[in-house]
Amino acid sequence: MTDDATTLDAPLDAALDAAAIECEERLPHPPAQVWRALTEPGRVSRWWAAADGLHAEAGCRFTLDMAEWGVQRCTVVAVEPERLLSYTFADGVLDSTITWSLDADGDGTRLRLRHDGFDLESPLGRRAREGMGAGWPRVLPRIAAAIG
Repeated sequence: MTDDATTLDAPLDAALDAAAIECEERLPHPPAQVWRALTEPGRVSRWWAAADGLHAEAGCRFTLDMAEWGVQRCTVVAVEPERLLSYTFADGVLDSTITWSLDADGDGTRLRLRHDGFDLESPLGRRAREGMGAGWPRVLPRIAAAIG
């Protein structure tokens, strides 16, 4: 797992790329089960936050109740069932994007998270990037427990 973006392609804007958080976790479950953990509101609430109105459909608007950080508005922007889910996060506040990529890996799934779009010029963006950079590596392992 890493919490700084690393890619095979040279980034067009190194400063923006450095703002991205990337994490990876191998889960001992097939992609279909991991997909359900990412897209079914009851399952998302088991490992992360209460998701209200989430459907794996581009354009779907939903909320995530982040407890002390409040209810965050989100919009699904891309869906490839059992392969990719991308949505905006904290619309009108952070305006960041969370992208989940799933790849079959033997009898399990390689799950990758990319959380980007943090405005490092703003104090809120910097604090969010710092906090989420530390938090995501602790959150991803909870997904396997929520499936099993």
